[in-house]
Amino acid sequence: MRVPRTFAFLDLSGFTNYTAAFGDDAAGRLLSAFRTIVREVASERGVRIAKWLGDGCMIVAVDQADCIAFTLDLEARAAEVCSPLTLRAGLASGYALLFEGDDYIGSAVNMAARLCDVAKGFEVLIPTMGLERLPEGVVATPHGAVDLAGFPGTIEVYELSGVPKPATQHDTGELWTRTPFM
Repeated sequence: MRVPRTFAFLDLSGFTNYTAAFGDDAAGRLLSAFRTIVREVASERGVRIAKWLGDGCMIVAVDQADCIAFTLDLEARAAEVCSPLTLRAGLASGYALLFEGDDYIGSAVNMAARLCDVAKGFEVLIPTMGLERLPEGVVATPHGAVDLAGFPGTIEVYELSGVPKPATQHDTGELWTRTPFM
């Protein structure tokens, strides 16, 4: 089944060097803190963690604006919690094949992963051709053309920045605080 989705790949830049400098235990604590904030922000923004990728993750969203807001919220929180490491991210939207019920295959998935690979710390990259609408408080700045492994020619890219408007969605846990459950 092919479904329209937005994908984000996120990676803690410098994790390998951090592990070498501070040891496995310190790296494990930092990674645990990172995964905790990923879960929190994903819940707030209504996106799904598709899979963990060592010191990174793959996110899937039905709405592109939610994925953008998630990524920028996470970037801000990771700057505090994961210092001295930085977060880098690549996003892309399009139709993807939902494979075996829990994985995705397609050009948008690959493009998001490749954009994350070329992003530097604190960069959130999205292809110009795939940008639908920006959440309030977010700006897109031309980044220029990049070469992505597996894609012919260069891809024009925007860099996203800003502070998205606070989430109006809530995790289902919030439902238990409403009447008649109070």
